[in-house]
Amino acid sequence: MTTILITGVAGFIGHRTAEILLAEGYHIVGLDNMNNYYDNSLQEYRLSSLKKNKYFSFYYADIREASKINEIFAHYSFSAVVHLAAKAGVRESIINPHAYMATNTQGTLNILEAMVKSNVKKIVFASTSSVYSGQELPFVESLPTDSPLSPYAATKKAAEVLCSTYHLLYGLDVSIVRYFTVYGPGGRPDMSYFRFIKAIEEGSPITIYGDGSQLRDFSYIDDIANGTVNALRSVGFEIFNLGANNGAYSLMDLIELIEKNLKKKAKIIYAPFDKSDMKATWANIDKAKNILGWQPTVSLKEGIERCVEWYVANKSWVANINVA
Repeated sequence: MTTILITGVAGFIGHRTAEILLAEGYHIVGLDNMNNYYDNSLQEYRLSSLKKNKYFSFYYADIREASKINEIFAHYSFSAVVHLAAKAGVRESIINPHAYMATNTQGTLNILEAMVKSNVKKIVFASTSSVYSGQELPFVESLPTDSPLSPYAATKKAAEVLCSTYHLLYGLDVSIVRYFTVYGPGGRPDMSYFRFIKAIEEGSPITIYGDGSQLRDFSYIDDIANGTVNALRSVGFEIFNLGANNGAYSLMDLIELIEKNLKKKAKIIYAPFDKSDMKATWANIDKAKNILGWQPTVSLKEGIERCVEWYVANKSWVANINVA
């Protein structure tokens, strides 16, 4: 049975990617440090479903610990690595940049070094649309990405460069996937859609930084996970945008969809625009379509309906999650 390592397996995208690969008959080895960036109950919720599958093995491990990573690689013969483990969050990275460098860049280096030592040749590395930092829309993979607006984006860009170096030095087959505003049921509680659903349902105010006209290429979790799986194919070295290819939705559009599904109105507090935030994201996904045979299928309308349904169905415990 083919064995694939997924780092950050208890995360939003890691969990769904693991589910898809397990259904396709792979043995999945997952690792995660279960950090407390957001409420651990969501990570435990995801992990509990994966542990029911006999072809899933889990390690509590931190990618910053090279010796632990090397031990895991020595125990298996991996055909590929899906490297999703990272510290997320733009604003938090400004407060604690050293932690982002240690995890997103040094942690990625530890994974690449372990791959070389164990002769593992394929890696899918999860990057971010944040590296584009205000380039001309829609973003294409060939645009310059050397002016990141946050330490989060800078550390992801640094990790991309490391992947390129290890491709050139050691012949690693590298797919870099740049994600665009991933959302869906059971997602990250720090993301706007999750916070908005919770607040509007409870009748609490929501904070909008700026006037809410910021555009986002909201991308549904199943589409993103399927694109990640498709990126496991041999490509040499390529960068792929994985987004919904629709830059027409603003934060206010998102709020209106949530209001419609909850049948409640939002109470909005406006705050100054955060200069570390991007005013618009929009993915050109032609490359992923042509090389990976991938394209998104879930509209924002349908996706938000599913998110609200999930929240309401799980409200007994989800309502207690801290979204700060």
